Amino acid sequence: MRKIFDAVIVGGGINGSSIAFQLAKRGYKAAVLDKGKIAGKASGAAAGILGAQTELTEDGPLFQLACKSRSMYQSLIPELEDLSQVHIGYQNKGVYKVAANKEEELALKRLIEIQQKAGEQAEWLPIDSLIKLEPFVSNKLRGAMYIPNDGQVQAYELSLAFAKASIAIGAEIYEYTHVIDFILKDEKVYGVRTSQGEFLADSVIVSSGAWSREILERTGLSLPIIPVKGECFSVKVEKPLVQGTIFSHGCYIVPKQSGRLVVGATVKVNSFDEKVTFEGISLLMEKAQNLVPDIANTEWERAWTGIRPQSADGQPFLGQHPAYEGLYIAAGHFRNGILLAPATGELMADILEGKTEQLNPFNLSRLDCLSNRLKGCSYECCH
Repeated sequence: MRKIFDAVIVGGGINGSSIAFQLAKRGYKAAVLDKGKIAGKASGAAAGILGAQTELTEDGPLFQLACKSRSMYQSLIPELEDLSQVHIGYQNKGVYKVAANKEEELALKRLIEIQQKAGEQAEWLPIDSLIKLEPFVSNKLRGAMYIPNDGQVQAYELSLAFAKASIAIGAEIYEYTHVIDFILKDEKVYGVRTSQGEFLADSVIVSSGAWSREILERTGLSLPIIPVKGECFSVKVEKPLVQGTIFSHGCYIVPKQSGRLVVGATVKVNSFDEKVTFEGISLLMEKAQNLVPDIANTEWERAWTGIRPQSADGQPFLGQHPAYEGLYIAAGHFRNGILLAPATGELMADILEGKTEQLNPFNLSRLDCLSNRLKGCSYECCH
């Protein structure tokens, strides 16, 4: 089988589907290829926090991109739900980033000042004020940074909505289609060879999460991205325990519309192991109970893992391959793949149209700098 497209996206996670959606809206004939099912890896495993201010601790290009992407959801979600007929479960009840001790309280108060100077909303709530809003949180906490604009979604449903919406406007999705190699000639890409035949295209975008490095090694590029395993579990609740997301160092509790709480996530660097471990889940249980003691009385549902792609400098790679014309990369989003999906799709569509590559702070021109930084240095100390 040989098929011809304007653009082929390698990877059917949320960012691959978002790119397909944006390209299809602009009239491109786009195809998404995935070796498994759409949103079958990290995108489907994520808790769905839209944590622009929760996850990022300093102003800069990534923080600004994250805030922009978060703001896009308000108009994007109705459009996606209408086209896909998938309910995304968007909630915007804020995030409480809690402090367990004086040191964490001071750090959060400094962060509030930084974010307020950047024009974002955030405020400190002492423990008495926090308990008035969230009466089931532990009174042993010192308080919380309240972030009203950081919401959440059902991550798998959102990923599926991007894919189905892109199909509705002309894109094509090919599951269980393994990319074997790129079709390269004279420093240009012409498509990919797959288990289902050749897919020819003037543009190929690699958006395969933690597996992007392995795929791109076939082009001679060693992209500094490593897999980071994260374990999560969920419980069912008879009555709501929390309204907003409770976020702490090493643990978060996310209330879903379906009467579930999602608790995550462990961090195991440089691991593709997708087994759920007793150690990981028991650690999360202990941390979750320290945040919301009554979670001990909830009904167990299930546990799972996701493999997140961490870049060497903590920022995604969004741009053209340094050696091959028409070959692009959108990978390395780490814990922010769901949050950054709308902006990633828009930015990559702009780059394919030649609009922003030179001004894009996430392009691959920083690879030489990263290579020098990483000599004799682990990812943990670089991040």
